[in-house]
Parts: sequence; C-alpha cells; structure tokens
Amino acid sequence: MEMDSSSKAAALELFDVGPCEEPFRLGYLVGRKFSSMIQSRAAADLVLQRQLLPFARTPQAEPLIQAICSANRQRFPAHWEELLGTAEGSGVPVLHIILLNFRKEILPFIPKEETTPQKEAAADDDDDDDDCSDVLVVNDSMAIAAHNEDANTALLGHTYLVRARLPNGASFTAYTYAGELPSCAFGFNSNGIAFTLNSVPPRLEEIIAGGIGRNLISRDLLEATSLEDSLDRICSCNTAVGHSYNLVDVISRRILNVETASKNRFSIHEVGKTPFFHANMYLHLQVEQVQDENSISRQRRAAQLSAESKSAVLSILGDSADEKYPIYMTGPTLYTLCTALIDVDERTVSILQCNPKKGDVSYVLPIC
Repeated sequence: MEMDSSSKAAALELFDVGPCEEPFRLGYLVGRKFSSMIQSRAAADLVLQRQLLPFARTPQAEPLIQAICSANRQRFPAHWEELLGTAEGSGVPVLHIILLNFRKEILPFIPKEETTPQKEAAADDDDDDDDCSDVLVVNDSMAIAAHNEDANTALLGHTYLVRARLPNGASFTAYTYAGELPSCAFGFNSNGIAFTLNSVPPRLEEIIAGGIGRNLISRDLLEATSLEDSLDRICSCNTAVGHSYNLVDVISRRILNVETASKNRFSIHEVGKTPFFHANMYLHLQVEQVQDENSISRQRRAAQLSAESKSAVLSILGDSADEKYPIYMTGPTLYTLCTALIDVDERTVSILQCNPKKGDVSYVLPIC
C-alpha cells in the first residue's frame, strides 16, 4: 500500500512560541496549539493503546515507570516541566504523554506473550520501528547531513515544527512528533548546532531499567552552545537505551556521528570526504545488538550508490530499488515522513515532504 504525500505535506505546520519564563508554559502553549493532533495521535497510536497502556496498569509496571519519572525529573527538571505542560495544554492524560515520550525505555520490559498467527498479524500493526537513514559527508565542495525521517504510518499527519525562543535569547527549531518533546527526529538552534537521530537496537541485556530517556536528551541537545557542549550533553547521561546522534556544527564546519549505549558508553566518528551512511544499527560502538535486516539491506544498498553531490545524496535517500527494504519508504507499515537536508556552508535546513529525488522543498530554514 503506497500513500499519497499530499496529506502529510499539508499537515506540517510551523509554530512560533516564546520566550516563556517557565518551561511548563512553553509545553502548555505547544500542547494547546496542537491539542487536536496530540489527542488524535494518542487515540490512534496502537503501540500506546495495545501495549504501553495495558502494561502501565499492571503491578510490575509501577516501579519501572516510577524509576523513569524520578530519574528524568531529577536530571532534567525544566524539560520535565515542559512535558507536563504539554499534557496540560493538550488535554491528554499525563500518563499517556509519559508513555509516548518513554516508549523506547518501556517497551523492552513488557513481557512477551506466546505468539499465534493472529497475534503476529496484530503485532505488524503495532510495530514501533522508527527506521531512519542518514548520509553525511564533509569535503572541499560540500558539507551536508541528509536525513530520512521514517516512522510508523500512524505518525502521518501527527507531526509539526516548533520554533521556540528561549529566555536567554537563543532559539531552536525542531521537527516534533505530536505529544512528544522536541525532538526525537531532527532540529537545530541559533548557536549553529544541528542534529539528526537514528534509533539503534541494543539487546535487552544492554538496556538499563529506569535510565534517562532519549527524548529528554535530544530536547536538552536543542540548547547546546557548541559541538563540545553537545558531546557533553549526549555522553554524560546515564541513558537507558542508547542512540545514534549526527551532530552538525556550522561554525567549525564539522559533522560527527556519536553512538551511545547504557552505562555511559559512547563512540565518536568524525565524518570526512568518505560518505558515511547510517541506518539503524551500531556501526562503531561495540554493543550487543539485534540484527535488523531492514537496516542491513539499506546499508548495503547505499554503499552501491554515488554521493558525489547534493542531488546524488538526495537520490540515495529517495531510492526504492529494494522493494522489501527500500531506503525511501511508502508503507504499509513504515513511511518516510520527510527528508531534511542540513547544508553547513549555506547554513540552512531544507525539508522535503515528497521523494527527495524530486527536489520539491517545503521549507528552507536558516540555522543561525
């Protein structure tokens, strides 16, 4: 089932907000602005409705959720207040907003039921994969980070852009999933720092119960003042699950890929002339991980393609030659919501809401 891109193109709205003296107020205003969308996403999200909420009502869930709330509230009190404000403004219960923002930290601990053909079919609809693809390159002629934001088709029409001015005079812009903190996808700020994100699949034994959530870390990253500050914010947290961060500094013309895991483990790869493709598996941090055939196939296909120009890079992200595991996804479960092109030399972020090979740009946003 392929889906028309016109509906998702019309759905992406840019909301200017702030400055707000209180983080709760910032979250409240975003929640109020997109209340209908957040309510719709919460009602239609099968992972929330069929897995997270039923688990949250069980006795074994209580200590896990309490530990997550306590650790993240203590580490990031301002961002926690922003999360509570989002719930208040949207009219969605706080528990639902917490579960949406910490789904990756909770899902591994939900007991797996015995499978039947019927349950396996339902599980396909409940897929929580968010497989993204990135092409990074820094050479004499260009320095770019290009990113496909891939998610479950349930996210179509449930995303927006938040451009927030902060009390200290800085600002950030973030592609945001309805009900979640900015941003679990990509964003940038007026200090010249931009980033895109790739999920990674550590095995259960690599995951820490009650650790810091990825959404809180990436929200904090939106306020980084430099590349070094970005690394400190990423690598000093006791993350529960781990993540892949593609960091861009337009001031120093540098791009880094940083892979993290629990117990404060991380690995840094500096991108140079050799194009660097990252899907959804660890590439340089030694972590026990689930073998993801989708990611492996995209990695293999990207290695066959040229990345000698910006248009060639966009063509990689628009490639669908592999019908089972295309780089550019059009359903039935996963969909490329948009493509972001971060151009370091032009200091812009371009957002394309159709196949990037077509070159149709919805937004061109200045970074600083």
